Amino acid sequence: MAVFIDTFVNKIDRKGRVSVPATFRAALAEQPFQGIVAFPSFQLNALHCAGMDWMQSLIDSTQNVDLFSQEHDELTAALFADAKQLPFDGEGRIMLPEALCAHAKLTESAAFAGRGKYFEIWEPQALEAYKAEARKRAAEKQRTLRQHVSDQGSGK
Repeated sequence: MAVFIDTFVNKIDRKGRVSVPATFRAALAEQPFQGIVAFPSFQLNALHCAGMDWMQSLIDSTQNVDLFSQEHDELTAALFADAKQLPFDGEGRIMLPEALCAHAKLTESAAFAGRGKYFEIWEPQALEAYKAEARKRAAEKQRTLRQHVSDQGSGK
């Protein structure tokens, strides 16, 4: 699975095209679909994006929810109904549909923010405000990660 880190800001041209960062394109190079899949976040004014392998993992995760339950219906509607396959052109750009631009309030530029197994596209100033607030909350709540110790280095 691809890994996405760092933040890049690229201009959106008059036709709605934006260049996907080269490191993100390289991470997606082995994917059968040469492009990205993007859908509106249902919690943020941003777009969630990744390759088809990540989308497949989301589809697989919905199998843990009862089929046709309200939870399943809500999750699949939020995740897949507005998802778009956006192919790369010859220059590594994608065409951002108007509906996705409207959701993320994208006009002149787009910030690509790595999130590990996926990335987000934001309006650049909104992303900076979000990151500052996220860092503040993480510090206040003393957020940490558990480190997984592998069997190889543990002497077992």
